Amino acid sequence: MATDADEPKKLNFTFGVIADIQYANTDNGYNGTCTMRRYYRNSLHLLCSAVRGWNEEVNTPSFILQLGDIIDGCNLQLKSSDHALQVVLDEFSKCSSPVHHILGNHELYNFDRELLLKSALNSACLGNKDSSIETWSKPNDSEAFYGYHFSPFPKFRFIITDSYDLSILGRKYSSKKHRDSMEILKSYNKNEDFNSSKGNLRLHPYALVSGDDKVLFN
Repeated sequence: MATDADEPKKLNFTFGVIADIQYANTDNGYNGTCTMRRYYRNSLHLLCSAVRGWNEEVNTPSFILQLGDIIDGCNLQLKSSDHALQVVLDEFSKCSSPVHHILGNHELYNFDRELLLKSALNSACLGNKDSSIETWSKPNDSEAFYGYHFSPFPKFRFIITDSYDLSILGRKYSSKKHRDSMEILKSYNKNEDFNSSKGNLRLHPYALVSGDDKVLFN
């Protein structure tokens, strides 16, 4: 006699997750402290494999979460930020599922916030209609932030947040949020060089030229 336990459970939804692709068309390198190898070009092959795997799933993922750092900060020095981003986005375009993008620190090393909000990395159009937030809908606003929510199934809600809203990263010097962020940073870091860990209990913050993945202020 069959029981409820014998019946296959119907999935409400599935989703894929990928993070820290950090693609760059350059030779392998290391992080700022030379403790971790970085395989810049190979990251694109891993993304291709992930997209292929999602597309081949019996239950196609309802959506994909791209959790940030889609390209590496070294693209800024290589003067290849735009091209690197387009290469990665071209791979994502092959995915059968919609992709929700989250902004990481490496995005803000390569681009200013206004440009990002006008780019394909702004996936707010995939959010619920009632999540429309006036500030992110005006990318020319120097105080704009990025955020929305969506519900793939009743009683489930995903919230995309802007973890760099109050930050010196990606903000114009003239913006109020940049000034506020700088004041907070100065109150906790008394060093003349903010990248120095002297006297700080926290992990060594990010130096733009180092390629490390820690941030001055978040």
